[in-house]
Amino acid sequence: MIKLLKEFIEKSWLLIVSSFVFGLLLALTNSAWSGKIEENKTKKLSGLMGMLITDANKFEVVMPKVRVDLGRGKFVETDIYRAVQNSQTAGFCFKAEGNGFADKIELVIAVDANFEKIIGFKVLASAETPGFGDKIAHSFYNDQYKGAPAGKLTLVSKGDDKVIDSEIVAISGATVSSTAVVNIFNNYLEQIKNQLTQKGLIE
Repeated sequence: MIKLLKEFIEKSWLLIVSSFVFGLLLALTNSAWSGKIEENKTKKLSGLMGMLITDANKFEVVMPKVRVDLGRGKFVETDIYRAVQNSQTAGFCFKAEGNGFADKIELVIAVDANFEKIIGFKVLASAETPGFGDKIAHSFYNDQYKGAPAGKLTLVSKGDDKVIDSEIVAISGATVSSTAVVNIFNNYLEQIKNQLTQKGLIE
């Protein structure tokens, strides 16, 4: 009995030490790569903004670290970029996020200079199910946002996806992912618009 107890303690210590070592290695690896990951994400953000507002000469941060209420006591911060074309405002861009089916979805959203219409969105990061949820980046779903009013959007199960209005037709088999994107827009549009209005950047 004493021998078994001794073996158990010896093996337990080995497991604890091994867990600690592997945990430390994972933490060090994550720390080493986190800066590079953020750097790559920043570069990707810049590239996606350029794809959304193609005639912009540059993008400048006009409101850094704007606080956005995601509900249920959760707040995040995002930078609002002004797209500049020959010294004139061509539109605004900002990063937005929300919970998807598999994990967090991060989008880059662009609106026009008066914040009246959505120019479009690009997926910055997503782990949605291949063949289903990842279709949020496909033209069938994505194109419905181009030119839609920059106000409250509604997800519908059936409809004409070629009609540009406030109704967004869901992706068949990926309702959760479709809903997630609509919720992200509804969470951010009004709050970002209010912030820009208070700052005097739009009327």
